Amino acid sequence: MSILEPLYRRWPPTWPLQPLPSTTWTEQQPTYQAADPRLITAVLDRAQRRPSGNWYVFAASDAVGTDRPLSVTVAGVEIVAWRDSRRHLHVGPGACPHLGAPLASAVLDCDTLVCRWHGLRVGPRSGHGWAPFPGHDDGVLAWVRLDHVGNEPPLDAPVIPARPPAGTHLAAIATLTGICETTDIIANRLDPWHGAWFHPYSFTHLEVLDAPSRDRADDDNDRFRVAVTFRVGNRLGVPVQAEFTSPEPRTVVMRIVDGEGTDSVVETHTTPVGTGADGRPRTCVIEAVIANSPRRGFATARRAHRALAPLLRSAATRLWRDDLAYAERRYQQRTLTERSARPRSST
Repeated sequence: MSILEPLYRRWPPTWPLQPLPSTTWTEQQPTYQAADPRLITAVLDRAQRRPSGNWYVFAASDAVGTDRPLSVTVAGVEIVAWRDSRRHLHVGPGACPHLGAPLASAVLDCDTLVCRWHGLRVGPRSGHGWAPFPGHDDGVLAWVRLDHVGNEPPLDAPVIPARPPAGTHLAAIATLTGICETTDIIANRLDPWHGAWFHPYSFTHLEVLDAPSRDRADDDNDRFRVAVTFRVGNRLGVPVQAEFTSPEPRTVVMRIVDGEGTDSVVETHTTPVGTGADGRPRTCVIEAVIANSPRRGFATARRAHRALAPLLRSAATRLWRDDLAYAERRYQQRTLTERSARPRSST
């Protein structure tokens, strides 16, 4: 028995941090029967039918500055992003229209990009065979609209879930890349049953309280409701209830609906990068942890954002190292099955 057991027995039940009973990983209730692959596939398929308006998250908002351009690849398209003197976001093709020089190395001058190879200027307006892409800055993440990639009816703005007020929340962004497709990552997120088994260092006492129907015709209200305790060390945790939804094809949102941090969200955005040298797809996970609390101490925590954001980012990165292995394994298994199902050509 721990010397802290008497303290745990007198622990106030109203405190957000609660003692955890000592349990063994193997003693958990198995969840494989509830985690029906057909249900996960059905919810994933419905999520893929929701409109995205051809918008893709490509970076954290604060990753795009006024001093130098940022270059990333989205769905095989090289893009460049920068901010003007009023901090407005601009996004466009990443190659100079003259001879294809990388605009990532361009110089920012008078709100335009000046190519280092021959001095051609490109900027917020079309010209010289170069035209900007629609961009959107939601205050946490930066988006680009690629209509020729998404091939959907365009939307004026991306589908952004409800968030805590910008003036009160604390945000941290984690970014990782895996060898898989966006659907493999979304499928992982739409399987809440794996949390306490695959991430016991972060979650315990996880129970799926409500799950969507596999056969429903209405695809607008899919949500999983989960009771879970976030671990803070071995014997302490924060019990909450959370819901998982997928508002558009490449996003899953976990929202705390009851308990400490109610209305805080974790947005998992998936962006196709392109095909690697090995011929396999690469997908970028950009996860935004947006925390909120009415407690007095949270205001102090927000002022210590520079110190706390790396801790939140580190925790999310640890989870996603594991979950990318899960998603990559799903991709391998799925493509192996698809290849074996193809009819062999006769010779």
